[in-house]
Amino acid sequence: MSLHLQARGLGCERDDRWLFKGLDLDIHSGEVVRIEGPNGCGKTTLLKILSGQLSDYQGALFWNGTVMSKARDHFLANLLYLGHAPGIKLGLSPLENLAWYQALSGEKDDEEQRLNALESIGLAGFEEVPTGQLSAGQQRRVALARLTLTPRALWVLDEPFTAIDRNGIADLERQLVAHAKAGGCVLVTTHHDLPASPLLRQVALG
Repeated sequence: MSLHLQARGLGCERDDRWLFKGLDLDIHSGEVVRIEGPNGCGKTTLLKILSGQLSDYQGALFWNGTVMSKARDHFLANLLYLGHAPGIKLGLSPLENLAWYQALSGEKDDEEQRLNALESIGLAGFEEVPTGQLSAGQQRRVALARLTLTPRALWVLDEPFTAIDRNGIADLERQLVAHAKAGGCVLVTTHHDLPASPLLRQVALG
């Protein structure tokens, strides 16, 4: 099934200043769309609006041609959002963090799936270590393991390359492209220059 997230006339004002106004945006299956622009131009705000976390904006959102208010359940069932912060609990182990996310998403409690997700992201051997004892890059990897753990068609990722090393960057670049090739959609903000690809499209703010 082809997926389509659409924004029309999107605008957001903060502190008497327009971050963006009159923005039209289309994101389709098979694309990696990078939102770029200087700090403070509204990239994170835009992602939060598009992922349904903020309602203080002008314009309209559509999912597969249906206004978002009527398509919200189907939209959320296809959405995986990773914010700028890792979004993990430091007192829990990586395995426990992923179990918490599985429960939150209403998914089957599957430890083997969690172990495989952590192995795929380079954290084999660290499954039971309290996440607060891991490096910043390893903590980011725990969050990124959700891309493997939780199957969703639309990935909305805010600065996912933060703190990860060169090998992790290369792995994530391949993962984004593979997801798009498989029919998924990726919307990403990053200061990292993504490799050229026919699947990559860039949208500038500011």
